[in-house]
Amino acid sequence: MRAMVLEHPAPISSKPLVARDREAVSAGPGEMVLRVAACAVCRTDLQICEGDLASHLLPVVPGHQVVGIVEEIGPEVHGWAVGDRAGIGWLSWACGKCAYCASDRENLCPNAQFTGWDVDGGYAQRVKMHADFALRLPEAFADIEAAPLLCGGVIGYRSLKRSGIQPGGRLGLFGFGASASLAIQVASYWGCEIYVRTRSPAEQARARALGAVWAGDYADPLPVRLQAAVTFAPVGSVVVNALSALAPGGTVAINAIHLDHIPQFSYDLLWEERTICSVANYTRRDARE
Repeated sequence: MRAMVLEHPAPISSKPLVARDREAVSAGPGEMVLRVAACAVCRTDLQICEGDLASHLLPVVPGHQVVGIVEEIGPEVHGWAVGDRAGIGWLSWACGKCAYCASDRENLCPNAQFTGWDVDGGYAQRVKMHADFALRLPEAFADIEAAPLLCGGVIGYRSLKRSGIQPGGRLGLFGFGASASLAIQVASYWGCEIYVRTRSPAEQARARALGAVWAGDYADPLPVRLQAAVTFAPVGSVVVNALSALAPGGTVAINAIHLDHIPQFSYDLLWEERTICSVANYTRRDARE
Protein backbone atom coordinates (compact mmCIF):
# COMPACT_ATOMS: atom_id res chain seq x y z
CA MET A 1 0.00 0.00 0.00
CA ARG A 2 1.35 3.41 -0.96
CA ALA A 3 1.03 6.36 1.40
CA MET A 4 2.40 9.85 1.95
CA VAL A 5 4.03 9.72 5.37
CA LEU A 6 5.15 12.41 7.80
CA GLU A 7 8.22 11.07 9.60
CA HIS A 8 9.45 14.34 11.14
CA PRO A 9 7.73 17.76 11.09
CA ALA A 10 9.61 20.34 9.03
CA PRO A 11 8.94 23.43 6.90
CA ILE A 12 6.85 22.61 3.85
CA SER A 13 9.66 23.99 1.69
CA SER A 14 11.72 20.96 2.74
CA LYS A 15 8.95 18.55 1.60
CA PRO A 16 8.44 16.61 4.87
CA LEU A 17 5.89 14.22 3.33
CA VAL A 18 7.53 11.20 1.71
CA ALA A 19 6.03 8.41 -0.40
CA ARG A 20 6.38 5.02 1.29
CA ASP A 21 5.28 1.43 0.77
CA ARG A 22 3.44 0.31 3.92
CA GLU A 23 1.80 -2.88 5.08
CA ALA A 24 -1.80 -3.26 4.02
CA VAL A 25 -4.28 -2.26 6.72
CA SER A 26 -6.90 -4.72 7.97
CA ALA A 27 -10.13 -4.21 9.88
CA GLY A 28 -10.35 -5.22 13.54
CA PRO A 29 -13.47 -5.33 15.72
CA GLY A 30 -15.66 -2.30 15.08
CA GLU A 31 -13.48 -1.15 12.18
CA MET A 32 -13.68 -0.81 8.41
CA VAL A 33 -11.11 -0.39 5.67
CA LEU A 34 -11.82 2.10 2.89
CA ARG A 35 -10.22 2.35 -0.52
CA VAL A 36 -9.55 6.08 -0.78
CA ALA A 37 -11.31 7.82 -3.65
CA ALA A 38 -10.49 11.41 -2.65
CA CYS A 39 -8.84 13.24 0.23
CA ALA A 40 -9.02 17.01 0.50
CA VAL A 41 -6.21 19.10 2.01
CA CYS A 42 -6.81 21.12 5.17
CA ARG A 43 -4.74 23.85 6.78
CA THR A 44 -4.53 21.60 9.86
CA ASP A 45 -2.58 19.11 7.72
CA LEU A 46 -0.06 21.88 7.06
CA GLN A 47 0.13 22.71 10.77
CA ILE A 48 0.75 19.06 11.64
CA CYS A 49 3.40 18.67 8.94
CA GLU A 50 5.22 21.85 9.97
CA GLY A 51 4.96 21.18 13.71
CA ASP A 52 2.64 24.06 14.65
CA LEU A 53 0.61 21.29 16.29
CA ALA A 54 2.70 18.98 18.46
CA SER A 55 2.95 15.48 16.98
CA HIS A 56 0.79 12.80 18.58
CA LEU A 57 2.00 9.95 16.36
CA LEU A 58 5.11 9.59 14.21
CA PRO A 59 5.38 8.43 11.56
CA VAL A 60 1.83 9.33 10.58
CA VAL A 61 -0.22 9.54 7.40
CA PRO A 62 -2.04 12.92 7.39
CA GLY A 63 -5.38 13.68 5.77
CA HIS A 64 -8.79 13.89 7.43
CA GLN A 65 -11.25 14.81 4.66
CA VAL A 66 -11.55 11.36 3.16
CA VAL A 67 -14.08 9.84 0.79
CA GLY A 68 -13.74 6.13 0.15
CA ILE A 69 -15.39 2.84 -0.69
CA VAL A 70 -15.76 0.18 1.99
CA GLU A 71 -13.52 -2.77 1.10
CA GLU A 72 -13.40 -4.69 4.38
CA ILE A 73 -15.63 -4.85 7.44
CA GLY A 74 -14.49 -6.15 10.81
CA PRO A 75 -16.54 -7.95 13.46
CA GLU A 76 -19.12 -5.94 15.44
CA VAL A 77 -19.81 -3.52 12.60
CA HIS A 78 -23.47 -2.91 11.82
CA GLY A 79 -25.22 -0.93 9.10
CA TRP A 80 -22.37 -0.91 6.59
CA ALA A 81 -21.65 -3.19 3.63
CA VAL A 82 -18.74 -3.74 1.30
CA GLY A 83 -19.14 -1.33 -1.61
CA ASP A 84 -20.76 1.46 0.42
CA ARG A 85 -19.36 4.96 0.09
CA ALA A 86 -18.27 6.55 3.39
CA GLY A 87 -16.61 9.70 4.63
CA ILE A 88 -13.98 10.21 7.31
CA GLY A 89 -13.56 13.50 9.13
CA TRP A 90 -11.24 14.94 11.77
CA LEU A 91 -12.97 13.15 14.68
CA SER A 92 -11.75 9.57 14.48
CA TRP A 93 -13.08 8.24 17.79
CA ALA A 94 -14.56 9.30 21.13
CA CYS A 95 -15.09 7.18 24.24
CA GLY A 96 -18.89 7.36 24.33
CA LYS A 97 -18.88 7.18 28.13
CA CYS A 98 -17.72 10.54 29.51
CA ALA A 99 -19.98 13.45 30.44
CA TYR A 100 -19.20 15.21 27.15
CA CYS A 101 -20.10 12.20 25.00
CA ALA A 102 -23.27 11.66 27.04
CA SER A 103 -24.40 15.24 26.37
CA ASP A 104 -23.86 15.36 22.59
CA ARG A 105 -20.49 17.10 23.02
CA GLU A 106 -18.23 14.29 21.86
CA ASN A 107 -16.03 16.92 20.24
CA LEU A 108 -14.80 17.72 23.78
CA CYS A 109 -14.17 14.10 24.83
CA PRO A 110 -10.83 14.09 26.73
CA ASN A 111 -9.93 10.75 25.16
CA ALA A 112 -10.91 11.64 21.60
CA GLN A 113 -8.65 10.68 18.72
CA PHE A 114 -8.23 12.59 15.49
CA THR A 115 -7.63 11.39 11.95
CA GLY A 116 -4.18 12.09 10.58
CA TRP A 117 -2.93 13.15 14.03
CA ASP A 118 -3.58 10.28 16.45
CA VAL A 119 -4.25 7.65 13.75
CA ASP A 120 -3.29 7.37 10.10
CA GLY A 121 -5.40 9.35 7.67
CA GLY A 122 -6.27 9.51 4.02
CA TYR A 123 -3.08 10.43 2.17
CA ALA A 124 -2.89 6.76 1.21
CA GLN A 125 -4.48 4.17 -1.04
CA ARG A 126 -6.38 2.67 1.90
CA VAL A 127 -7.32 3.78 5.39
CA LYS A 128 -8.70 2.03 8.46
CA MET A 129 -11.37 3.69 10.59
CA HIS A 130 -13.82 3.18 13.46
CA ALA A 131 -17.10 2.31 11.76
CA ASP A 132 -19.20 4.23 14.31
CA PHE A 133 -17.49 7.42 13.14
CA ALA A 134 -17.95 6.82 9.42
CA LEU A 135 -20.13 9.45 7.75
CA ARG A 136 -22.77 8.72 5.14
CA LEU A 137 -22.55 10.94 2.08
CA PRO A 138 -25.47 12.07 -0.08
CA GLU A 139 -25.28 10.80 -3.63
CA ALA A 140 -25.75 14.36 -4.86
CA PHE A 141 -22.08 15.05 -4.05
CA ALA A 142 -19.28 13.66 -6.20
CA ASP A 143 -16.24 12.39 -4.29
CA ILE A 144 -14.16 15.54 -4.84
CA GLU A 145 -17.14 17.73 -3.91
CA ALA A 146 -17.87 15.82 -0.71
CA ALA A 147 -14.28 15.66 0.58
CA PRO A 148 -13.87 19.36 1.57
CA LEU A 149 -17.20 19.26 3.41
CA LEU A 150 -15.78 16.69 5.86
CA CYS A 151 -13.71 19.30 7.73
CA GLY A 152 -13.82 22.76 6.18
CA GLY A 153 -17.55 22.43 5.60
CA VAL A 154 -18.59 20.86 8.88
CA ILE A 155 -16.30 23.06 11.03
CA GLY A 156 -17.57 26.15 9.22
CA TYR A 157 -21.11 25.00 9.91
CA ARG A 158 -20.39 24.42 13.60
CA SER A 159 -18.80 27.88 13.75
CA LEU A 160 -22.00 29.42 12.45
CA LYS A 161 -23.94 27.59 15.15
CA ARG A 162 -21.47 28.68 17.86
CA SER A 163 -21.74 32.29 16.71
CA GLY A 164 -25.46 32.24 17.43
CA ILE A 165 -26.33 33.81 14.09
CA GLN A 166 -30.01 33.55 13.25
CA PRO A 167 -31.55 33.32 9.77
CA GLY A 168 -31.64 36.81 8.30
CA GLY A 169 -29.06 38.16 10.77
CA ARG A 170 -26.03 40.37 10.06
CA LEU A 171 -22.98 38.09 9.94
CA GLY A 172 -19.29 38.86 9.52
CA LEU A 173 -16.72 36.42 8.13
CA PHE A 174 -13.11 37.42 8.87
CA GLY A 175 -10.67 35.67 6.56
CA PHE A 176 -11.97 33.95 3.46
CA GLY A 177 -10.25 30.64 2.79
CA ALA A 178 -11.69 27.19 2.18
CA SER A 179 -13.88 26.90 5.27
CA ALA A 180 -15.31 30.41 4.93
CA SER A 181 -16.15 29.82 1.27
CA LEU A 182 -18.32 26.88 2.38
CA ALA A 183 -19.82 28.58 5.45
CA ILE A 184 -20.94 31.57 3.40
CA GLN A 185 -23.08 29.27 1.26
CA VAL A 186 -24.90 27.98 4.35
CA ALA A 187 -25.35 31.51 5.73
CA SER A 188 -26.61 32.72 2.36
CA TYR A 189 -29.14 29.88 2.29
CA TRP A 190 -30.29 31.04 5.74
CA GLY A 191 -30.91 34.51 4.30
CA CYS A 192 -28.16 36.18 6.32
CA GLU A 193 -26.76 39.60 5.44
CA ILE A 194 -23.06 38.73 5.07
CA TYR A 195 -20.03 41.02 5.42
CA VAL A 196 -16.51 39.75 4.69
CA ARG A 197 -13.11 41.12 5.66
CA THR A 198 -10.05 39.65 3.96
CA ARG A 199 -6.74 41.05 2.73
CA SER A 200 -6.97 39.55 -0.74
CA PRO A 201 -8.83 41.55 -3.42
CA ALA A 202 -9.42 38.28 -5.28
CA GLU A 203 -11.02 36.72 -2.19
CA GLN A 204 -13.11 39.87 -1.67
CA ALA A 205 -14.45 39.45 -5.20
CA ARG A 206 -15.10 35.73 -4.60
CA ALA A 207 -16.98 36.55 -1.39
CA ARG A 208 -19.24 38.96 -3.24
CA ALA A 209 -19.83 36.36 -5.95
CA LEU A 210 -20.88 33.86 -3.25
CA GLY A 211 -23.40 36.21 -1.69
CA ALA A 212 -21.64 38.77 0.51
CA VAL A 213 -23.35 42.17 0.45
CA TRP A 214 -20.01 43.82 1.32
CA ALA A 215 -16.37 42.71 1.23
CA GLY A 216 -13.26 44.69 2.07
CA ASP A 217 -9.93 44.84 3.88
CA TYR A 218 -9.56 44.65 7.66
CA ALA A 219 -8.99 48.40 7.82
CA ASP A 220 -12.05 49.28 5.74
CA PRO A 221 -14.97 50.56 7.84
CA LEU A 222 -18.00 48.28 7.94
CA PRO A 223 -21.29 49.98 7.05
CA VAL A 224 -23.18 48.21 9.89
CA ARG A 225 -22.66 46.61 13.29
CA LEU A 226 -22.64 42.80 13.18
CA GLN A 227 -24.84 40.50 15.23
CA ALA A 228 -22.29 37.67 14.97
CA ALA A 229 -18.90 36.99 13.43
CA VAL A 230 -16.67 34.02 12.64
CA THR A 231 -12.91 34.39 12.33
CA PHE A 232 -11.12 31.97 10.01
CA ALA A 233 -7.62 33.47 9.87
CA PRO A 234 -5.33 31.85 12.51
CA VAL A 235 -4.22 35.29 13.70
CA GLY A 236 -5.20 36.73 17.08
CA SER A 237 -5.42 40.32 15.86
CA VAL A 238 -8.27 39.29 13.57
CA VAL A 239 -10.29 38.23 16.65
CA VAL A 240 -9.95 41.77 18.03
CA ASN A 241 -10.85 43.20 14.63
CA ALA A 242 -14.03 41.12 14.59
CA LEU A 243 -14.88 42.01 18.18
CA SER A 244 -14.64 45.70 17.34
CA ALA A 245 -17.28 45.22 14.61
CA LEU A 246 -19.90 43.59 16.87
CA ALA A 247 -23.13 45.13 18.06
CA PRO A 248 -23.93 44.71 21.78
CA GLY A 249 -24.76 41.12 22.66
CA GLY A 250 -22.91 39.72 19.64
CA THR A 251 -20.53 36.75 19.54
CA VAL A 252 -17.22 36.12 17.80
CA ALA A 253 -16.65 32.41 17.11
CA ILE A 254 -12.99 31.50 16.46
CA ASN A 255 -12.68 28.83 13.77
CA ALA A 256 -9.07 27.76 14.38
CA ILE A 257 -7.34 24.81 16.00
CA HIS A 258 -4.17 26.89 16.38
CA LEU A 259 -3.98 30.64 16.99
CA ASP A 260 -1.14 32.99 17.79
CA HIS A 261 -1.59 35.30 20.77
CA ILE A 262 -4.56 37.65 21.00
CA PRO A 263 -3.24 41.18 21.46
CA GLN A 264 -4.26 43.25 24.44
CA PHE A 265 -7.44 45.21 23.78
CA SER A 266 -9.71 47.64 25.58
CA TYR A 267 -12.41 46.11 27.75
CA ASP A 268 -14.83 48.49 26.00
CA LEU A 269 -14.75 46.11 23.01
CA LEU A 270 -16.06 43.27 25.19
CA TRP A 271 -18.44 45.40 27.25
CA GLU A 272 -22.20 45.23 26.60
CA GLU A 273 -22.31 41.44 26.80
CA ARG A 274 -20.23 40.69 23.74
CA THR A 275 -18.73 37.18 23.72
CA ILE A 276 -15.66 35.43 22.34
CA CYS A 277 -15.85 31.65 21.97
CA SER A 278 -13.72 28.93 20.41
CA VAL A 279 -14.82 26.18 18.04
CA ALA A 280 -13.34 22.78 18.90
CA ASN A 281 -13.70 20.02 16.33
CA TYR A 282 -17.24 18.86 15.48
CA THR A 283 -19.80 16.22 16.41
CA ARG A 284 -21.31 13.57 14.18
CA ARG A 285 -24.60 15.42 14.50
CA ASP A 286 -22.94 18.50 12.97
CA ALA A 287 -21.74 16.36 10.08
CA ARG A 288 -25.18 14.82 9.50
CA GLU A 289 -26.80 18.27 9.51
